[in-house]
Amino acid sequence: MSFGTQDDTDEVMNEINMTPLVDVMLVLLIIFIITVPVMQHAVNIDLPRASNQPENAKPETIRLSVDSSGAYYWNDAPVSDAALALQLQAASAQTPQPELHIRGDKAVRYERVAQLMAQAQKAGLRKIGFITEPVQ
Repeated sequence: MSFGTQDDTDEVMNEINMTPLVDVMLVLLIIFIITVPVMQHAVNIDLPRASNQPENAKPETIRLSVDSSGAYYWNDAPVSDAALALQLQAASAQTPQPELHIRGDKAVRYERVAQLMAQAQKAGLRKIGFITEPVQ
């Protein structure tokens, strides 16, 4: 009966046991060695060849202006309301479809610009933009 002596087995172990970590890493390595060749097999497909040349056809730009009295101008040439609808339909049938740039006078009633946009939409024009003057 020795009360004052300590055994060597009661000491705290202050080192990490690396054996389980090495075992896990070896198992993962074996799994990757087995699965990588399986993932490398692919189906042979003869894909079609295509050229990726940019399209050089620039769409035309139509400038539609509305002056302060509400009159329409197609590329700076006066046009009536009836002729405008026919010209918009002809422009929407072109390939590529032209861009429509609307320039409205600041004194014109918004109703005339809204009628112009409605006619362009009814004709089938998809690219409509507004031209404004920058604030100075």
